[in-house]
Amino acid sequence: MAAAELSDWIGRVETREVALSPVVMRQLAATVPECGHSPEAVAPGTPLPPLWHWPAVQPHVAMHDLGPDGHPRLGGFLPPVDLGRRMWAGSRVAFLAPMRVGETVSWRSEIRGIQEKHGSAGRMVFVTVGHEVAGEAGPAVREEQDIVYLPMPDAYRPPAPRPAPDAPEFDQQVAIDAPRLFRYSAVTFNAHRIHYDRPYATEVEKYPGLVVHAPLQATLLLGAAVRHTGSVPRHFGFRGVHPMFDTHDLRLIGVAEGDGLELCTAAPAGHQGLRARADWTAPTAAGA
Repeated sequence: MAAAELSDWIGRVETREVALSPVVMRQLAATVPECGHSPEAVAPGTPLPPLWHWPAVQPHVAMHDLGPDGHPRLGGFLPPVDLGRRMWAGSRVAFLAPMRVGETVSWRSEIRGIQEKHGSAGRMVFVTVGHEVAGEAGPAVREEQDIVYLPMPDAYRPPAPRPAPDAPEFDQQVAIDAPRLFRYSAVTFNAHRIHYDRPYATEVEKYPGLVVHAPLQATLLLGAAVRHTGSVPRHFGFRGVHPMFDTHDLRLIGVAEGDGLELCTAAPAGHQGLRARADWTAPTAAGA
């Protein structure tokens, strides 16, 4: 579609009400035990850990509405960009009020911007979606999510590696394998095939292995930051700089800087995967 036609999607809104299901939250706790919450302890009324709202608020897309990559077909809420690969590139999240397991929340999504760029991979289209979540205590989470559309490659060409910090405050290694990626896909109702279908990931999208979800990396990384500081930040922002795969474990790294932590995931080889920042006193949502 031409840029003018894509701009017609700006301002589209989608709303729904969802329950922060104790069953789903226990499944997530079992999938990310490094966050420090046992499934048995995740009971109705307990505070919801940061970013754990993501599994609950994913749309329930019927099978006939899925595209060949497992994503929801384009042309409904999201614009029909004529590029074969779609990824969650990053987010900026503000935590406004606590939510609790079991409560019902309202979710509002709005397409706020569509921008076309050209880079080394060719034409790219970025779609910015704003999300607002309100719970029983009022507005709880405000988020801007960046979705990037890219052409389907004919071979894997990794981006230039960015080295991990040399002297971090913490550096934790987390095991990554196909069962964990499958579980996270299941608990978030995410059918994107690069995370669990190895032949599709390697033969169609040309990755060297199964791809670790950006929100899984963000959840583990923010969980490590909360354990390190003992409190939930006001703002958290992240962006992907290099794909991570099930062929290696994942490092969770944090460095104190100003009123927050500079964070990243990294491969054992030393290059970063997800760059992030958590702020406790910043007045605006932090970018990564």
